[in-house]
Amino acid sequence: MKRFVVIVLDGFGIGAMDDAVTARPGDERANTLRSILAQDPDMKLPNLEKLGLMNAYGAESSRMKMSGDANFGRSELMHFGADTFMGHQEIMGTFPQKPDVHPFQEKVDAVAAHLREYGHKVEIIERKGLRYVLCDDYVTVADNLEADLGMCYNVTAPLDYIPFEKEYGIGQLVRQVVTVGRVIVFGGTGNTMEDLWAAEEIKDNTFIGIASAKSKSYRQGYQCLHLGYGVDENVQAPTILTGAGIPVTLIGKVADIVANNGGKSISCVPTAKCMEHTINEFRHMEKGFICTNIQETDLAGHSQSPAVYERILETADKGIGELLPLLTSEDVLLVMADHGNDPAIGHSRHTRECVPLLVYKKGVTGKRLGTRKTLSDVGASVCDSFGVKAPQNGSSFMEYLKRTE
Repeated sequence: MKRFVVIVLDGFGIGAMDDAVTARPGDERANTLRSILAQDPDMKLPNLEKLGLMNAYGAESSRMKMSGDANFGRSELMHFGADTFMGHQEIMGTFPQKPDVHPFQEKVDAVAAHLREYGHKVEIIERKGLRYVLCDDYVTVADNLEADLGMCYNVTAPLDYIPFEKEYGIGQLVRQVVTVGRVIVFGGTGNTMEDLWAAEEIKDNTFIGIASAKSKSYRQGYQCLHLGYGVDENVQAPTILTGAGIPVTLIGKVADIVANNGGKSISCVPTAKCMEHTINEFRHMEKGFICTNIQETDLAGHSQSPAVYERILETADKGIGELLPLLTSEDVLLVMADHGNDPAIGHSRHTRECVPLLVYKKGVTGKRLGTRKTLSDVGASVCDSFGVKAPQNGSSFMEYLKRTE
């Protein structure tokens, strides 16, 4: 194997999973691709069509047909819900554990005691009967108010007053004693504790936290790391590959949420720029793994805009078309998603959908990957293709891609 490229079209689902009716009631109606086609039946994505998008979808549109040469399948989600962070951990080979969902009120005392045990100064802040933690004068630990309530906690600080590394160490201690899906450690420069206090909010009389956007953390010097429940970077494809001397480059949002200590990570949001980085890294990489997250598809889903979603897909499709001619018979390109985000379902949350698996390998055609039970089959296939040990979870589908003479 020479190079393996995975492009994740964030939130690009192709139909509700069978368990959606019970796992996320309402999502049984979700179908991101169908909703985009409903607003423009004439949408044309020539490169994704060539790779087998309509094959994976299971139907044709007025301008996009199934391809007899495509290597395709679809994947279900093993992780709980429909989450970008855990979706990417699953892609990289983590076996997802089901996190707890509860307000920070239930963990205030345990977190405070654990931080004190490790020598930190801890104060309990109380507002209208709700409490949260202030650590070392500048680090707040409280509910995340942006995600589904009770699923994440935020560790927030003004980074002019405390180094991000110290804040991250506090976040790691919080992660040791809480079982929600994510502990998100972030901060920026140019703001103060007064800005954080001004951003304090209460929701549903149960959840209290620092509203991220209002905290002014994003304005300059922003740094952020996500700590997931049950996530061990040592059993994931990037760490395994770099440990074996194989270069790894993560581009886009995946660079912010997947550990890649031995590799190269490029944070980026604009789709055209992400594809430009991908092509540039590919051209300069003799051997290795590239994973790119196209985040703007997901953002279009959150904004409930099928038309914007279509424009982002067209940009991504164009970039994929520029990458395809560069691949040799030793390379693999895989285009997929991490969950759905139906822009016409009536809410702005992710949707629990199956996702496409579209695989291109020069000289290999017409292979069927079937319906995979976990996104981790991708990480397992990446590791298998380079002959390194398998990640914690998943089964390789590389056997399907053998050329038949």
